[in-house]
Amino acid sequence: MGKFNDTDIIHADLGDERFLGASSVPIFHASTYHQPNPSNPPSYRYSRTNSPTRDTLEKVIAKLEGGTRGFAFSSGVAAIASVFMTFKHGDHIIAPDDIYGGTFSLLTELFVRWGLKSTFVDMTNPANIEKAITKDTVAIYVETPSNPFLCITDLSAVANIAKKHKLTTIIDNTFSSPYLQKPFDYDFDIVIHSATKFLGGHSDVLAGVVVTRDKAIGAQVSNVQVAFGAVLDPNSSWLLLRGIKTLAVRMKQSQLGAQIVAEALSKTQGIKKVYYPGLESHQGYEVHRKQARGAGAVMSFTLDDNIEPTKFFEAIKIPIIAVSLGGVETILSYPCKMSHNTMPADERERRGITERFMRLSIGLEEPADLIADIKDALKASKN
Repeated sequence: MGKFNDTDIIHADLGDERFLGASSVPIFHASTYHQPNPSNPPSYRYSRTNSPTRDTLEKVIAKLEGGTRGFAFSSGVAAIASVFMTFKHGDHIIAPDDIYGGTFSLLTELFVRWGLKSTFVDMTNPANIEKAITKDTVAIYVETPSNPFLCITDLSAVANIAKKHKLTTIIDNTFSSPYLQKPFDYDFDIVIHSATKFLGGHSDVLAGVVVTRDKAIGAQVSNVQVAFGAVLDPNSSWLLLRGIKTLAVRMKQSQLGAQIVAEALSKTQGIKKVYYPGLESHQGYEVHRKQARGAGAVMSFTLDDNIEPTKFFEAIKIPIIAVSLGGVETILSYPCKMSHNTMPADERERRGITERFMRLSIGLEEPADLIADIKDALKASKN
C-alpha cells in the first residue's frame, strides 16, 4: 500500500495560506465572482466551474487517493454517471454481476439509451472479465468489496487484463474508503466514491467524488463536470471536509466492531449466512487481505427461513433501518426494497437479494450491544 497515515487525513486541507490560517476552510456562498479584466479572468469566475470550498475538497480527496485530479459531485450516482459520460455511443463496459442497484440502473436504463453497452460478469474469477471483452470494450468497472454481497475482485488481475487490452479501469471504492484500499497502487485509472458514506461519515451530506490517476483522463472528467453541472455545493463541500478529518478514527472503530459482530452473527441461530471480508470463510478473503488494510465496516447476512423479516425490523432497536451506510450510527438496510429496489425482481432473485437478505453497516456503538439487540430481534421474529 502507498504511504498513508492518520496525520495525512487530519492535515490534508492545511498548508494553504489563502484562508488566513483558518483551521477550517471557509464556506464561500458565492455563485459568481468579480472579473475586473474579463480578457485575463481570475481563478474563480462562476461556481459551477469551481469554487474555493469545493476546490479545497477536490484537492484533499485527490491527495488521499494519491491521484492527480479530484472532482466533487452532488451525489455518488452523479459521480458515477459523470464518469460514464466520458464514453461514447457504441462503447462497451464490463461491470460486476454483484453491483450497486443505482449503477445497474444507470447502465441498463439510462446510458443504454445513447448506445453505451454493458456486460455483467462474476468478477471473483478474473477469467470471466477477459471472456467478456469485445472489440468495442473500453473499460472495466469494479466494486470490491461489492454491494451487497461483499464480493472480492483481484485488483492486480484486473489491471493486468486492462493493460493487455488497453482498457480504462474504474473502481467504486466506497466500501473501503481511501483509508483501507488504494486502487492507484494497482494502476487503476479512476476511483469513485459515494462520499455520502464513509467519507462524510455522519449521514448528513449527499455527495460523490471522482479521482483520476493521470491528467488526460482528469481533463475528460473535468469537461463533463463543467458541462453537466452536477457539482457539489459549498455547504456540502465543507461538511465533507469536516467528515474526512475523522475518517481514520471512525474506520478503525467501526471495523473493529464489524469484525466482532460478524464473527458473532456467523454463529447465531436465525442467521443462515454472513458475508464479510474479515471472515476466513468469505470467498476472496486472502485476496482482500493482500490488497486492503482491513475488511471494513459493512457486512450482509441472510436470515433463516423461520425468521419473519417484518417482525425482525419491528423488533430491532439500536440500528436505524434506512438507505445508506458508513455513518457513526449502525444502519440496517433492506436491499430488495432499498439499494436494489430499481433492479428487476428476476435479477434480484438470481443474485440472491431476497426478502431475507439484509445489509448491515456498523457504526460506533458497543459491539456487544449490537449483538444482543440482533439476537433479541431474531428471537422475537421467529415464525
